[in-house]
Amino acid sequence: MPSAWTQNFYHALFSTKRRSQLITPEIETRLYPFIGGIARDLRCHLEAINGMPDHVHVLVRYRVDLSHSDLLQQIKGRSSKWINETFSQVGHFGWQEGYGGFTVSKSAASRFIEYIANQKEHHKKQDFQTEFLELLRRHGIEFNEADVFV
Repeated sequence: MPSAWTQNFYHALFSTKRRSQLITPEIETRLYPFIGGIARDLRCHLEAINGMPDHVHVLVRYRVDLSHSDLLQQIKGRSSKWINETFSQVGHFGWQEGYGGFTVSKSAASRFIEYIANQKEHHKKQDFQTEFLELLRRHGIEFNEADVFV
């Protein structure tokens, strides 16, 4: 076969440095389309994006020759630079170094799109830390809880 035929979906969530509540409604309304532009520039498709003042969830359909780490490095690096240049009143904006990332099958993508769309309602009942640990457990990722939120 001369080509790779794939359909890759990646659900990632990442928080602001020290989980500071820096993503205001004003920033959010411009940040999400900006991240969509980064995805397009990487020849990917942003299927869903949403979050809270201290973190963001994305579901990206990505190309076969792009690693998860490169995808997130581009999204986080370029968006934090843009926030610092565009919203100087925020001070120094940055994303936490790590992230949670989970591959998603095409058959489950619509559930994740709905999950991401309902983030604000979801977080009325569950905080970020509980959500993150639950996602790690549900996806069978081994971790030491003491090391997750350092």
